[in-house]
Amino acid sequence: MEYFTTTSKAPRRAADCVIVGIYAKGKFGIAADDINSASKGELKRLYKSGDISGALGRVTVLNNISGVKAHRVVVVGLGKSADFGLVPFRKALAAAVKAISKTKTQQILVALTLEPGASPYYFGRATAETIGDELYRFTEMKSARKTRGMPLKKVGLSIAKRGDAGQAERGAEHGDAINIGVSLAKDLGNLPPNVCTPSYLARQAQKMAKGNGRITTRVLSEPEMKRLGMGSLLSVTAGAAEPAKLITIQYKGAGKDAPIVLVGKGVTFDTGGISLKPGAAMDEMKYDMCGAASVLGTMATIAALKLPINVNVVVPAVVNMPGSRATVPGDIVKSMSGQTIEILNTDAEGRLILCDALTYSRRYKPAAIIDVATLTGACVIALGKHHTGLMSNDDALAESILAAGQRATDRAWRLPLGDDYAAQLKSNFADMANIGGREAGTITAGCFLGKFTDGMKWAHLDIAGVAWHSGAKKGGTGRPVPMLSELVLEQSGVLPK
Repeated sequence: MEYFTTTSKAPRRAADCVIVGIYAKGKFGIAADDINSASKGELKRLYKSGDISGALGRVTVLNNISGVKAHRVVVVGLGKSADFGLVPFRKALAAAVKAISKTKTQQILVALTLEPGASPYYFGRATAETIGDELYRFTEMKSARKTRGMPLKKVGLSIAKRGDAGQAERGAEHGDAINIGVSLAKDLGNLPPNVCTPSYLARQAQKMAKGNGRITTRVLSEPEMKRLGMGSLLSVTAGAAEPAKLITIQYKGAGKDAPIVLVGKGVTFDTGGISLKPGAAMDEMKYDMCGAASVLGTMATIAALKLPINVNVVVPAVVNMPGSRATVPGDIVKSMSGQTIEILNTDAEGRLILCDALTYSRRYKPAAIIDVATLTGACVIALGKHHTGLMSNDDALAESILAAGQRATDRAWRLPLGDDYAAQLKSNFADMANIGGREAGTITAGCFLGKFTDGMKWAHLDIAGVAWHSGAKKGGTGRPVPMLSELVLEQSGVLPK
């Protein structure tokens, strides 16, 4: 996508479409006011007749407005002016783009970026991300001829002064790169489990290294993992015909600096194993690898921007199946760390693969380690579909992740850790059990992982509630690629001051 900036007033800019906003109670946005003046009060008349509205996300498409060079004017409600910021901006822009998504529009001018509420950088970035998200389609597995979406080629960003151009354009550049990562994460999640296997994830990781001198990919086999003592990880894949893989990607953009390590849970299908899940909506367990998808997507964004930072990705990839060799409740396994685990529920498998991946990651001597996982249904109950659950043993790391999520409008909420919760994991027969009972299930899962992170700055992101949509809009969201990308951009020192 090509992005450009302009200080031209909305009525004067020739485009297939210009998007302007109106606030609640009929207050016109800056560009809407310009169009109202150029059209001799047309928008005011339409507001009085009820044809346009300031309700957030309400859209009206107008054609051939007198005094306006654009073929279409999309008027979208922005909600209360006092509340306007990046979140309502994204909602309004998404609604506007959706309204014209079936047209043959090739060039649009987004004039909503003139409104107060965010910097030119974040408005530019939110524009690119929102348009990319709205135009995303997953049609790879359909046999019918692929339908073309809106053939959009150019997007204009209205700015108040020429001095804002650099920030807005950089924001759009970063947003476009984040779209690359988000789209990859969505694609991997949306693929069926008979296609997106551990071996398939490994091949995608290997593709990243081709032609990129900054990236090195290595894939460990089950025999190699066995030699390393990864008994916990291998217990999950024991009942599956599809072999497990431990995928590692190293991106070197900053000399010998200690890397940030991103660990992503890659259960490409989770039946629950012997602790079999209910059949209803079990198809959605193909999304149990969205932690892996999101860290691979973040790596794709980093590579696209050639960021000056070192980042490693570790993905334990498995299928959790029942079978004659499957792990059963009551089994005790030894993790790579040497700690033993009594497996009381084979459906609490994500933590069993992550603990060995966390131990393996110590070899990189990371500056910080962040694991990402669709780990617990309890997180969905606690936080719904809105916030990622965050736990950490380091306050500074936790605060930086929370702030990154806030800026990226991909928010997290911090949950506590502590010995009182960890006590629920006591086992009569092993060093720990893999579950701690019904109470505080998200937190006890975090406490379990924390037992493998002593001496490391570590954070855990439970994305079970935010990684995909169910129902009629079923599909991967790509979260938390925007949050992780924002964190890496900040750590790289490339964000505008």
